[in-house]
Amino acid sequence: MGRKILVINGPNLNFLGRRNPLVYGYDTYEDLVNLVEREAAERGISVDCFQSNYEGALIDRLQKAAEEGVDGVIINPGALTHYSYALYDCLLDVPAPKIEVHLTDIYNREAFRRTSVTAPACETMIMRMGMDGYVAAMDRLIEIWGEE
Repeated sequence: MGRKILVINGPNLNFLGRRNPLVYGYDTYEDLVNLVEREAAERGISVDCFQSNYEGALIDRLQKAAEEGVDGVIINPGALTHYSYALYDCLLDVPAPKIEVHLTDIYNREAFRRTSVTAPACETMIMRMGMDGYVAAMDRLIEIWGEE
């Protein structure tokens, strides 16, 4: 396979399917990983999915990805979206294009969820598409690679 992407998922995403399914849906985190891996394989992309409930672990993995020279990052920072300047700083240090993904529309949620401090470190944000947003992010990375 040619290109390699890292898919990062932040706090509580491991609880998909159990965590407020009326908001986040009934599909599980395992369903998400299977979808991402299948769609990446169809596009000839190598993918590594990583999830942690700990900010430092996400930063460590992103730093490792920068050292490995990944070609793209898809990130759903979870609640860290709204306050993690440390994650923002780390994303700036990853030279590959980055796409922020959210399962829901963060702009139509609680007031504290309407701001993303991490989005400015990414090329774009995709939201309110559920798990299909990850596939759309993959396709956007392919578009960006074609523009290089």
